[in-house]
Amino acid sequence: MLRPTVLCLALCALTACASLVPLPVKPGDPSACAERRQDRVLFGMNSPDGPVSEAQWQAFLAEFVTPRFPAGLTVYQAKGQWRGDSGQVEQEDSRAIDLIHEDTAEERKRVVEIADEYKRRFKQEAVLIVSSPVRACFAVAARPGGRVG
Repeated sequence: MLRPTVLCLALCALTACASLVPLPVKPGDPSACAERRQDRVLFGMNSPDGPVSEAQWQAFLAEFVTPRFPAGLTVYQAKGQWRGDSGQVEQEDSRAIDLIHEDTAEERKRVVEIADEYKRRFKQEAVLIVSSPVRACFAVAARPGGRVG
């Protein structure tokens, strides 16, 4: 029987469009960086019933994740491994989502709800959540003609 497994995550570097020039964030600017929380949630794509299909994953994102974090998130495809209750190291495809949000009890609860629903829906032994305090902001880019935004 396949066990859910997740431990490793390979992240892809994102690059900005070469034609956009980032502007520095100015102190006192309302769009300046703010203290936030980053939760990276890692999901194994194997289940006792077989692999979680791309259609099942997309449905889970649309039905359960996006409504809890409608402002946005990032999804990564990865390969993971871990030692589960069986004692054996198992490897599998995995997905990770990065959520950047205010550090409130309600937002933390939403992250746990996502992990719990994935475990329930796909009969997973575990879902890994890695949390960190971060300082986050959007870099504003100059558009052709010198306009910002």
